[in-house]
Amino acid sequence: MPELSVPELVALDRAHVWHPYGPMPGRADPLVVESASGVRLRLAGPVHGRRELIDGMSSWWSAIHGYNHPVLNEAARGQLDRMSHVMFGGLTHEPAVRLATRLVEITPGPLRHVFLSDSGSVSVEVAVKMCLQYWRSVGRPSKQRLLTWRGGYHGDTWQPMAVCDPDGGMHGLWTGVLPRQVFAKAPPTEYEEPYADHLRETVARYADEVAAVIVEPVVQGAGGMRFHSPAYLRVLREACDDHGVLLIFDEIATGFGRTGTLFAADQAGVSPDVMCLGKAMTGGYLSMAATLCTSRVADGISRGEVPVLAHGPTFMANPLAAAVANASMDLLLGQDWAQEVKRLETGLRAGLAEAADLPGVTDVRVLGGLGVVQLDHEVDLPAATEAAVREGVWLRPFRDLIYTMPPFVTEDADLARISTAVLAAARAG
Repeated sequence: MPELSVPELVALDRAHVWHPYGPMPGRADPLVVESASGVRLRLAGPVHGRRELIDGMSSWWSAIHGYNHPVLNEAARGQLDRMSHVMFGGLTHEPAVRLATRLVEITPGPLRHVFLSDSGSVSVEVAVKMCLQYWRSVGRPSKQRLLTWRGGYHGDTWQPMAVCDPDGGMHGLWTGVLPRQVFAKAPPTEYEEPYADHLRETVARYADEVAAVIVEPVVQGAGGMRFHSPAYLRVLREACDDHGVLLIFDEIATGFGRTGTLFAADQAGVSPDVMCLGKAMTGGYLSMAATLCTSRVADGISRGEVPVLAHGPTFMANPLAAAVANASMDLLLGQDWAQEVKRLETGLRAGLAEAADLPGVTDVRVLGGLGVVQLDHEVDLPAATEAAVREGVWLRPFRDLIYTMPPFVTEDADLARISTAVLAAARAG
């Protein structure tokens, strides 16, 4: 194809490209990104006089090191010269082995085995399959349901949709079609003993039919950006142990430092039976995810009537993605990442403080590298987006939330501009 002008690109996009969570054709023209470097997206044409936007979203929370990073670029180029992909059935390779070993080293101790896939949603599918197959393998096939709390989000494929919030989430269309799961009440922000009792009672009541509890630890992401006490994770761990239920932590959004600890589970000092990882694992370069499990889960499946986990994505353990993931973790762990995330938290607390006084704002909350302004109404997405772009920042509000998850490398001046843009979006939205 010949080189296309910006209007031609937009026209072809409107005619052929279906964007996430949007109709076909789209109602608004997307901005055309020409390139990206550091924390900036360079646009193909000026928008409101801007050719560059500071990325306040880390490309949906994944690009923690920013864009066009020389270390990650070199890792990708070096692996590309060796091989970009090879099937993982009957074969293995160093990038995948190194990655699995590193994940076992840095996640909570009992997690010893790693299944690599190509997206966060698939990692949840694999986690659910592991738990269902475990109970079938050990002679309790009636344990077929999942238990979670309201307000959660775990992805857009089948089993993940079934454990997203059934009322306030995005998947109400599929009520009556999806498997019927068990939902506890949404967790309060602070620890409350009556709610802890509610969790204990719910697990106990449904233990005979529930294979696993699945939750997002500490932060419920796309279901509403709610925070909750880590103590509830300890309550769930104890309840699951008491009643013979497996525990899954979905750390796809929270993993690799976003909440201020390497994994959100670290704040509770407990380990799940199964953990899902993704997003920031490759620094936002390539799609990759992982499902980790304990030896108990792996041994149970391997001793069953069907002694294999019958799942095998074509691009499982992709060498290119694995090489970049290894480099991303070297980059993260080779620096004082916790101090950088704490710096983001301090800057967001200061920068977003005045949002509490704006009309229509019901809450302002910050944790680690995550800042949220909640409104008392649905965000006017076009108006809020335009207001942020005028300030030179890219944000993507949803529902009643205007939030930011900036790359960890965002400097203080840019962080202040992101805060200014969130305030502008809150006023406009």
